[in-house]
Amino acid sequence: MQVLVVENEKRAADALVQALRRHGYLARSVDTGAMALQALQGIDMVLLGLDLPDLDGLEVCRRIRAASDVPIITVTARGAELDRVLGLQAGSDDYVVRPYGFRELLARMEAVLRRVRPQRHAAQVITYGPLRIDPGTRETLLDGKRVELTPKEFDLLHLLASQPGVTLSRRELMSQVWDDDWSHGRTIDTHVSTLRSKLGSSSWIVTVRGVGFHLGRP
Repeated sequence: MQVLVVENEKRAADALVQALRRHGYLARSVDTGAMALQALQGIDMVLLGLDLPDLDGLEVCRRIRAASDVPIITVTARGAELDRVLGLQAGSDDYVVRPYGFRELLARMEAVLRRVRPQRHAAQVITYGPLRIDPGTRETLLDGKRVELTPKEFDLLHLLASQPGVTLSRRELMSQVWDDDWSHGRTIDTHVSTLRSKLGSSSWIVTVRGVGFHLGRP
């Protein structure tokens, strides 16, 4: 999922982008309102800071909302009730006040996506070479033939296929597939081995030693 961070403070922007990437998001940042308005193509969510050097953040929010239905979460130090009301009235789907816990932000992002775009995400079919993954029917086809997968095998393959070329760490996989931040024993290795066997090639899932796994292509 593509996340655009709009933040004037470089250190805060870099830290947030890196944290999002560690959790599997494709994140990048811009530091002005004008750049944000030009960078919406292909973006799935905007994390919008209000203190920008060229435009007021609320005005940026209004312009984004006028041009797109992309989900917007305002992330700011402005915590007064009036600021929250103005942010939501400007078009934000949620409003997070600094300092905040990163886990809370992730939970709010997921909640907004469930609420705002449930159909889009549920229906998105992934085609990767001869591999076809349908999260709606939870069906996997390889060269047109159905591959029988367990629920966790499907979730693991779908997560890797949704971010081709991105290496996901064991911790990220445990968090997103098993709802657990810590890898227990050889859970992931066992599922990866089984997936490789069912897909007919070890090249489908590539191990990056000391880092994690990413989807490959035989």
